[in-house]
Amino acid sequence: MSEPQETICLDQFLKLCQAAATGGHAKVMIQSGMVQVNGEVELRRRRKLRDGDVVECEGETYVVQAD
Repeated sequence: MSEPQETICLDQFLKLCQAAATGGHAKVMIQSGMVQVNGEVELRRRRKLRDGDVVECEGETYVVQAD
């Protein structure tokens, strides 16, 4: 049996990669439809991201990488 895969919530990821200054800023960006995950607009701020997911926001592309 494999180990459970690490996840991070979309709003936390946006703060971590400095695409959003605060959690509130991340929430507004997500709810405004400004964020895409794997090529699709994502409106859920608690969306779980996994290793390899691609997040696009304001012309920047970020790839989720596990430590």
